Amino acid sequence: MEDSFKARGLRRNLVKDLIGKGIANPIVIDAIGKVPRHFFFDNAFIQHAYQDKAFPIGEGQTISQPYTVAFQSQLLDPKMDDKVLEIGTGSGYQACVLLEMGVKLFSMEYNKILYDKTRKKLPPMGYRPVLKNGDGSLGWPIHAPFDGILVTAGAPIVPNALKEQLKIGGKLVIPVGDSATQKMLLITRVNETEFQTQEYDNFSFVPLLGKQGWKK
Repeated sequence: MEDSFKARGLRRNLVKDLIGKGIANPIVIDAIGKVPRHFFFDNAFIQHAYQDKAFPIGEGQTISQPYTVAFQSQLLDPKMDDKVLEIGTGSGYQACVLLEMGVKLFSMEYNKILYDKTRKKLPPMGYRPVLKNGDGSLGWPIHAPFDGILVTAGAPIVPNALKEQLKIGGKLVIPVGDSATQKMLLITRVNETEFQTQEYDNFSFVPLLGKQGWKK
């Protein structure tokens, strides 16, 4: 698939749309403008690639709405070379945005079929996160602590395992709520025992599966 002049133009229009909706972080805007979102769509659905909406990718999962990707990335606000854990690799689109922001990315996917598909898809595009198929609700202790953790699935509670894998000063961005809607939370680790929580808008994500998520 080619990143054509037309696709780049549609991506610029998408970026303008996101800026109009309040995305102001220039690093996030630049990253969204670089990642060819149409690469994540089958040819039959490519006209949907640069619309600001989620889209099914199979296995009951979706590629997130660009605004949601940008909003979560802006909340996380990682710095260059920060070690970031993403929970819910999915299509890999959010992972690519984070990599364009300059982080060292570790990403976990619960669904083996999606994991295998994304593991093969990203390297030819030039993106090489460290990937794992496993229970993201438990985090990835061997690589902890992390500067940031971003969860792309709705959780019933904030998993303690993820909070404990944050560095002091690290941030966890996670949607928490019921199966229909979740409140976006930004949790900052203040010290070994204290965490500060800020609440943001409601969103709707697929469920976070696992021992500290929704049991399957």
